[in-house]
Amino acid sequence: MENLDVDEDVYRAWENIKENIKTTTKDSLGLHELKQHKPWFDKECLDFLDRRKQAKMQWIEDPSRSIVDNLNNVRRDASRHFRNKMKAYLKAKIEELETNSKISNIGDLYRSINDFKKGYQPRTIIVQDEKGDLVADSHSIMTKWRNYFSHLLNVNGTKDVRQEEIHTAEPLVPEPSAFEFELAIEKLKSHKSPGIDQIPAELIKAGYRTIRCAIHKLIISTWNK
Repeated sequence: MENLDVDEDVYRAWENIKENIKTTTKDSLGLHELKQHKPWFDKECLDFLDRRKQAKMQWIEDPSRSIVDNLNNVRRDASRHFRNKMKAYLKAKIEELETNSKISNIGDLYRSINDFKKGYQPRTIIVQDEKGDLVADSHSIMTKWRNYFSHLLNVNGTKDVRQEEIHTAEPLVPEPSAFEFELAIEKLKSHKSPGIDQIPAELIKAGYRTIRCAIHKLIISTWNK
């Protein structure tokens, strides 16, 4: 990062900075595992689910009275176990809410409340193409949006637009100083969703001198060009 050449190619320099931040963060903090739809569903629940499947397979092969009774017993035990697991999980979450409320941990408190209010919301990245068919893979989705915006923005009759030189009375604005840049970094809000680069503000604020100098040099190069 200290030998980064921002004058050669701005885009390449930014890719270098971005990959350095992501790689260092992954090595230092690791990856965040997504929450499961049912956090209380553990290995013990999975064993009950396997027992229920085996009992059902036995009933399909031999629908005798004893097999039916065994299937009903296994189903009853599995349902009871699932209910108890879910109740224990909800009780622990409620106790966690009470603890966060008592110690004024507002961030975790509101996140937990939102989880209860929203419930499970699957992320969908499916779009429709021109024929009305659903498209799920990322390459086809990007192609669809590229064609859509190409037709939307390339309006007929705009080829005769003339470029005119505009003169203003505004003075030449100097490039951002190191002090202004540091002040802008400190004003970045935490706990916000990252942009398309997937880099939250916390990572830039925690980067200290090396990463901040590299980003500041990149901004100055972009400003002058």
